Amino acid sequence: MKFSIHDMESGDARIIATWRYPDPYSFYDMESDRDDLEEFLDFQDWDEDSNFAVLNVEGELVGFFTFTWNDDTLILGLGLRPDMTGAGLGVLFVRTGLEYARVKFSPKELRLSVATFNKRAIRVYEKCGFKVSRTFMNSTNGGVYEFVEMILDAHTER
Repeated sequence: MKFSIHDMESGDARIIATWRYPDPYSFYDMESDRDDLEEFLDFQDWDEDSNFAVLNVEGELVGFFTFTWNDDTLILGLGLRPDMTGAGLGVLFVRTGLEYARVKFSPKELRLSVATFNKRAIRVYEKCGFKVSRTFMNSTNGGVYEFVEMILDAHTER
């Protein structure tokens, strides 16, 4: 499978907001955190070059990436369409986003955060070269949950 990345349009965001993941991954449903959902759907307030849609070769929306800067570190957010998760596409999907980020943004470092229960995603990120840098508690989705922060030197080739 091959993926392409394009600027996200408001229609893409509206579709992504309807995605529903099976438990326990329903934690990642956009509607699980109203503040995050409102921010995601506030198209007028989007930073330029921050939200990207991922399409398959048939032109179907299959995922998204968000990129935001924190000093020299590019913060990565991402999601794969629910029916495509657990199908062995994660490493290819993440590597596609990493290559896009390297070319478009030239970051020194990439960082992401993931709930510690999501062992499947953590394995994918580790296969892509990310290393756990710390564990922390995060207030989201109406509760406080344990997350890991993972960091990747942007010049690491995997």
